[in-house]
Amino acid sequence: MSGRIPRQFIDDLLVRVDIVDLIDSHVPLKKKGSEYSACCPFHNEKTPSFHVNRQKQVYLCRGCGQSGNAISFLMAFNRLDFVEAVEDLATFVGVDVPREQIHDADTVQKRDASGLYDILSNVAGFYVEQLHLPKARAAIDYLKKRGVSDDVIREFGLGFAPEAWDVLSNRFERSQLIEAGLVVTRDDGRVYDRFRGRLMFPIRDKRRRVVGFGGRVLDDTLPKYLNSPETPVFSKSQALYGLCELLERQSRPKQVLVVEGYMDVIALTQFGIGNAVATLGTATSKAQIDLLFRFASELVFCFDGDNAGRQAAWKAVEAALPALRDGRQVRIMLLAQGHDPDSLVRAEGAEAFQARINSAQVLSDYVFDTLSAQGGLVSAEGRARLLADAKPLLEKLPAGFFRDMMFERLHALAGLRLAVSTEKPGNLLGAPAQRARSDRLRPSLLRRVIALLIQYPHLAAMVDRQALPFEGMQLPGQTVLHEVLRTIALEKPENTAILLEACRASSHEKVLRTLAVMELNVPDGGEVEEFKGALAQLMKQARQESLTQLLAKEKHEGLDEGEKQMLRELLKKRAQ
Repeated sequence: MSGRIPRQFIDDLLVRVDIVDLIDSHVPLKKKGSEYSACCPFHNEKTPSFHVNRQKQVYLCRGCGQSGNAISFLMAFNRLDFVEAVEDLATFVGVDVPREQIHDADTVQKRDASGLYDILSNVAGFYVEQLHLPKARAAIDYLKKRGVSDDVIREFGLGFAPEAWDVLSNRFERSQLIEAGLVVTRDDGRVYDRFRGRLMFPIRDKRRRVVGFGGRVLDDTLPKYLNSPETPVFSKSQALYGLCELLERQSRPKQVLVVEGYMDVIALTQFGIGNAVATLGTATSKAQIDLLFRFASELVFCFDGDNAGRQAAWKAVEAALPALRDGRQVRIMLLAQGHDPDSLVRAEGAEAFQARINSAQVLSDYVFDTLSAQGGLVSAEGRARLLADAKPLLEKLPAGFFRDMMFERLHALAGLRLAVSTEKPGNLLGAPAQRARSDRLRPSLLRRVIALLIQYPHLAAMVDRQALPFEGMQLPGQTVLHEVLRTIALEKPENTAILLEACRASSHEKVLRTLAVMELNVPDGGEVEEFKGALAQLMKQARQESLTQLLAKEKHEGLDEGEKQMLRELLKKRAQ
């Protein structure tokens, strides 16, 4: 369905669900004290380190660090995006997901997307029926000639679009066909079927819903392949052919092979290589790469060895760089000219083709080999060009060990002795590195104050926000404290799970999730006194730090009028 999911519905959903019941339906839990535990579903272990807290409605694995609320669990466990997780959670609770109305330029509300899924599914079924009729003989002969078995035909739901201009219009509602991109509207208002006389490949999302089609001609007509246009449920830059079928065979594949054509996926599957997906006639996008990395830690991009294939490979590398966090890997596999995966696996067999996959070049080697070949490394000019070309690429990499090593390799190739040009991550609270004076403030105390607020949001009512700007003080992590207090004041969350949801996509989300499961060892009912004491001690330390700084500055540089006034106030408070 089109339209945003209302914020209030998500909050109400998190109140309605019991995270223990939800997770127990996926991973059997055992009660252990005040919590529930199990072996972690996100990494291999023999001793349970995965814990679920019913009071806070959050989970934590003390082994791998995974944590979050009910929505986060569904996203991680079932590899869903946010909207899909909310929809699944609503189904678990037994409620429908409402949507806020979205209006286009003509203020006409967009059609409910569920109707598009229905019409696409019905048309896919119709195409399957047509494949078994005598008029589809050419399509069947083509598949048999390519060695495609009946089992693979059924698995991928292959079909046939009859050679007729209005076969769909005579069977289905015209307005739905138009919105689903299945018919084309002429200037005079009349419509005709988009796909005619083609072998049909239904494109399904990972929830097995048909979102679009690809069609191949059976003669020399151009274009050879035709895809559905962009619709509310289909985008070529985000969909991947064969992903649905792959995930049904392997819910967590170790590796995914990315190819360019429908028949490449079909042929590889026929030969027992069942981990292939295909892009849809466009350059590999970051959205597609992000989607695949939700299921596998290694991607192998397979391209033809001609100039077009090499250009496609380089575009895939550029799209992959921002997604290459530590633990993820990309390989590049270029085929001999004149071959595509379909033809090559038929020519040399599955074993030899799998050996090619296993020996595919790692992304780091491919990047530096390609860039070095362009300018050479013998001359100073060539090394300078390498630096100029490589630096903007490497800056796309997220901070981490891989980025560090890539910059180190670049500097080694260019003959430079430079520090790695990466931005070092800040401390746990996301603050920038502070001077030695800041280390005298115990960051663990501030973490404890914030953790108490996250785990017991009602404590925020005790805080005088006007007293917390710490004017003139540079307290590591104080921006996180202010964000938590502001969010609680705006959202008024009933529990930790709702507060975390309100902070999803925040720059501090990872920190907040960590603090949400930080062990505080606070006795039942003792959180108020614990928080009052921690906050008072934090304020005292912050004032003392500022006092020390001002006294030192007065001695060496002198103070302006504002600083003198602050010094007087701090001295007065210390004397109280």
